[in-house]
Amino acid sequence: MLLTPRYWGKTRRILAIHRVFREEPEIGLHPQQIARRTGIAMMDVKERLDATPELFVRLPKRDGLTRYRLTSTTSAQDPEEVENRVRRRATGEMYVVSAFGAMVLCGFLIVAFLMWQTL
Repeated sequence: MLLTPRYWGKTRRILAIHRVFREEPEIGLHPQQIARRTGIAMMDVKERLDATPELFVRLPKRDGLTRYRLTSTTSAQDPEEVENRVRRRATGEMYVVSAFGAMVLCGFLIVAFLMWQTL
């Protein structure tokens, strides 16, 4: 869970979900409703909604259905600001994953070099 990127590689889906909420600002939506409007699989929609609590909030169950809405901060921002924020976070995650990969690669190279020196 720690190294699972929440935004990187998923910006298009997140922004599509955001657009659906912008079209229906006053209504709490179920993941199935969002999936129908975006063409994204319902489980992917639910994962994105749960993984990004900065953008989407889960409403209390009513009639046995879990619904989601935009957070108050997100709904107050312009769509361009939200898009920029999502893209910045995706870029930041890309840098973190790349740095982690580079550290692992350097660790392997150091171990390989030390093993080669002992031969």
